[in-house]
Amino acid sequence: MVINRQRAVRVRRATLEAFLEHVQRLCGLGTDSVTVALLSPAAMARLNRRFRGQSGPTDVLSFPMTGNGHRRGYLGDIAIAPAVAGRHARRAGHRLEEELCVLILHGVLHLLGYDHETDRGEMSRLEGRLRRRLGLVRR
Repeated sequence: MVINRQRAVRVRRATLEAFLEHVQRLCGLGTDSVTVALLSPAAMARLNRRFRGQSGPTDVLSFPMTGNGHRRGYLGDIAIAPAVAGRHARRAGHRLEEELCVLILHGVLHLLGYDHETDRGEMSRLEGRLRRRLGLVRR
């Protein structure tokens, strides 16, 4: 499920929903295993400060479902700031929609337990393979 909680950047939610469902199938997940929330930079900055201790907005954050609230088969939530993603897309020379898909894939991998900050390149290699398979840009 993709929820649009921001208004500054026009996004095609149906396209992102279809991509998310494709990633979920590719990873062997149920179609109700992840929620993606599209947020304003201000909302993303608040989450980034609260959960990572970092100032300012980031493009994507993942929140794995843990503890007593765990629903069977539900992995967690992904927060994406389209305005921030748009700046990254422009700098990299590709479309916003493609950047949002890259961030969805990246977030799903984090929800599956991968962590590029602590592994030895495992997540990056897997993400690269999945990007090629999905026809997405490389960074």
